[in-house]
Amino acid sequence: MICFFGAPKVAIFVVETQQPIDPETSAKLQWLFGDQPQLHTEEIEGGFVGPRSSMITPWSTNAVEITQNMGIEGISRIETFLPHTSETNIDPM
Repeated sequence: MICFFGAPKVAIFVVETQQPIDPETSAKLQWLFGDQPQLHTEEIEGGFVGPRSSMITPWSTNAVEITQNMGIEGISRIETFLPHTSETNIDPM
């Protein structure tokens, strides 16, 4: 299951979980992401820049470990995506 947190015009945190996120876990994740709300949607409109879906970043590995230390179970991946603008630098790699 994929869940989104953040503000689409600033940054999106994409959380991959093994089960639905309960309200207590959602509150903890909101705090962890700097009080960014959970976006209750299955799709985010617009273009975003972030890691490829097949590549788990070191940032994600650290973020998942932090959630485990917070007592949150079942999160397998967390990635950050920024909105694509004319000023966004894209690494072709």
